[in-house]
Amino acid sequence: MRYAILVLLLALSGGAPAGEPPFGGMGKVQGRVTKADGNPLAYANVILVGTTMGAMTTQDGRFAIMNVPAGTYTLRAMMMGFKALEKDSVVVTAGTTVEVDFKMMVTVVSKTQEIVVTADRALVEVTESKTSAAVKSGEDMHVRGGRSSEVRVQIKGVPQAQSLGAGQVDAGNARAPWRFAPPTDREQYEQLPENDFLSVIDNPLSTFSIDVDRASYANARRFIRSGQRPPASAIRIEEFINYFDYDYPEPSGSDPFSITTEIAGCPWTPEHRLVRIGLHGRSMETEDLPPSNLVFLLDVSGSMQPENKLPLIRTAFPLLVRQLRKQDRVAIVVYAGHSGLVLDSTPGDKKSRILDAIQRLEAGGSTAGGEGLVLAYKVAREHFMKKGNNRVILATDGDFNVGVTSDGELVSLIEKERESGVFLTVLGVGDGNLQDAKMEKLADHGNGNYAYLDDIFEAQKVFVRELSGTIVTIAKDVKIQVEFNPARVASYRLIGYENRMLKKEDFEDDTRDAGELGAGHTVTALYEIEPATHVASSEPRRLRYTETRMRDDASRQSEALTVRLRYKEPDGKTSRELERTAIDAGIAFDAAATDTRFAAAVAELGMLLRGSKLKGNATLEHVIDTARAAKGADPNGYRAEFVQLAETCRGLVPEISKEE
Repeated sequence: MRYAILVLLLALSGGAPAGEPPFGGMGKVQGRVTKADGNPLAYANVILVGTTMGAMTTQDGRFAIMNVPAGTYTLRAMMMGFKALEKDSVVVTAGTTVEVDFKMMVTVVSKTQEIVVTADRALVEVTESKTSAAVKSGEDMHVRGGRSSEVRVQIKGVPQAQSLGAGQVDAGNARAPWRFAPPTDREQYEQLPENDFLSVIDNPLSTFSIDVDRASYANARRFIRSGQRPPASAIRIEEFINYFDYDYPEPSGSDPFSITTEIAGCPWTPEHRLVRIGLHGRSMETEDLPPSNLVFLLDVSGSMQPENKLPLIRTAFPLLVRQLRKQDRVAIVVYAGHSGLVLDSTPGDKKSRILDAIQRLEAGGSTAGGEGLVLAYKVAREHFMKKGNNRVILATDGDFNVGVTSDGELVSLIEKERESGVFLTVLGVGDGNLQDAKMEKLADHGNGNYAYLDDIFEAQKVFVRELSGTIVTIAKDVKIQVEFNPARVASYRLIGYENRMLKKEDFEDDTRDAGELGAGHTVTALYEIEPATHVASSEPRRLRYTETRMRDDASRQSEALTVRLRYKEPDGKTSRELERTAIDAGIAFDAAATDTRFAAAVAELGMLLRGSKLKGNATLEHVIDTARAAKGADPNGYRAEFVQLAETCRGLVPEISKEE
């Protein structure tokens, strides 16, 4: 269901084979993907090369690609940790089904294969020649062994059993599986304590920056599919919630967004209430988008060799390129040990030139990411479009290790560059050394957004279905401030947004950076509130130096809260303000809107994965039942996929459905 839009995408991205009519008859490609031992391989990606059509294997390894235009194709199967396979000359004719099976081998080291070390240092030894060498992080090394040589690799500071292990090579062909499986403890996430309840009488204002990033959900999906529980610090609940679209009305009048609110029962704590606040940015059709000046900044360092890194980038970026118009421009900057311009700014209708530059990219060397950022912004400024969209799109695992490398230095660099009016999109890829915390900081401080590409289908979501929101900003420095009525609400907590919290005085401070909203994007925030069970006293609470009290008329007002929103135009310096009020009409959770119930289920799973102390009565079964009942129309199948992911959690980490 998730990929029901692929037929439409085919028309948008030129996916039919050259010389074939795009709808000259439809066929079907199906088959099974297994491991070398014949066991099914779930969650493998199978794509028709040169198109945006594909499918993901189910638990039994089966896949089916529907509505394939008649023609001859190359079929590629990809799975993290396995060698990609291709089947050429797959002929599809109208009304027929073609059966294609794949048997995939784990990634092995051959006689001349490059070993990319992603830890601090590794020792690579070839036993027959009795040679060895130390390899630093990000460097490449050719291992040349003779007949029946044994290659051993051990990472410094990692127990031998957890290192890369050893494998036999015979004239360049592996005789036994030798898997390159670096430990995941080099992945970096920011550990933030979750928001706790705050008293309304003492803290009537809750202020935060919006967040349209989706990376945390896609990254957690990668862990779950590979049989692991994601690290608690990798779970950002607001990004889980905002991965999905919600049915908010289009803005009316001159305002760039609409504001929607609802208050209903809280499913995990029945005595509490749940507040949903939703924004919807004005949508734009592709043909109405302003001209774009894009710079692709692509990491081609040694750590980018695995299939789920640079090879995925080479497959993903053409999805965007195929939608470019004559008025758009693209330049390509790459970086490894040094940065370089591999394609100067080129009109968007010169697609073959742009695509050729992408396909020629190879990985190798260290990672001078800071240098690459400087060059990319320089190129973007040189071709700046005053009435257009100017953006650097960075794709990387975030493992910067040469030149400017610290988070503080990189953030300072980005903050300086954003003053030019060039926005930033950050795309994370890969596993083992994903620098999530660093990439999120770059996007946040670069007036941009952050997504994680775990497969080609996520790239289709980012580059095709959400194209306008990904590359076009309609408002920047968007802040929300919620004022709670102490006569109706005793305490509250904002679910998620821990690294987006602002001081109350930041709301009206136009020099304070905040989040950006793309065309057509939705933003959802949830509050859990404790209703006021008695009329709060209007007598001032006397402290030694200050006093606080409720206004006399607060109890006569029906509103539970007021939502205020401030934003700037993309090139503006002064913010504007919108205001909406919300009344608690006593709606039960089961009677709440479909979107409220689905968002609550997503938040509930996030709390379980985080091991939240505030999860109350949350259970995995309730998540699954609620999400299944609240899928709604679900045209792209993302909500159905969420249900499947939650079900996978049940079998994978059953302890999260119990008290922790």
